[in-house]
Amino acid sequence: MDIDEFDESTFASLHRQAADAGFDFTTMAELGDTAEHHRALYELNKTCSSDIPGRGEFYTYTDYVAQRIDVPGYNPNGVILAVHDSRWAGMTATSLHPAKGVAFSEMTGVLRSHRGRGLSLALKLHAIQFVQAAGYRWLVAFHHPGNAAAIGMNRRLGFVDYGR
Repeated sequence: MDIDEFDESTFASLHRQAADAGFDFTTMAELGDTAEHHRALYELNKTCSSDIPGRGEFYTYTDYVAQRIDVPGYNPNGVILAVHDSRWAGMTATSLHPAKGVAFSEMTGVLRSHRGRGLSLALKLHAIQFVQAAGYRWLVAFHHPGNAAAIGMNRRLGFVDYGR
């Protein structure tokens, strides 16, 4: 996705809809980038990932921290959470890769009980704002080809297929 070509005004009503439904958005940086929050993020990510076609077994907590948090691209401002009644209902995680000049959408997911309310799209919009604020032009995402919902959402936002 070319961030410079993104028109956020097309999606302006999503933030209002989420707020009207009782959802707030925060970041790992705002909450505190702590071991306790890392564990909660892991559990949320694991639960949301269970619906990804072909996902297979999820990381162990130790592997998750080693591959997603204790890495140079991790930024707690890029982990955005949808919160409802003080509980985490969804998340998106975006990493920054200055050597490649791209940001990478690691995961966007919403608990089944909160799906169908536009939260994934709202979370992704927050991720795009994070990428813009960080000064990146490109946001990259990968999907299992059977994950039609995620592919459709990203295409709606302006992601395009790139050569393999």
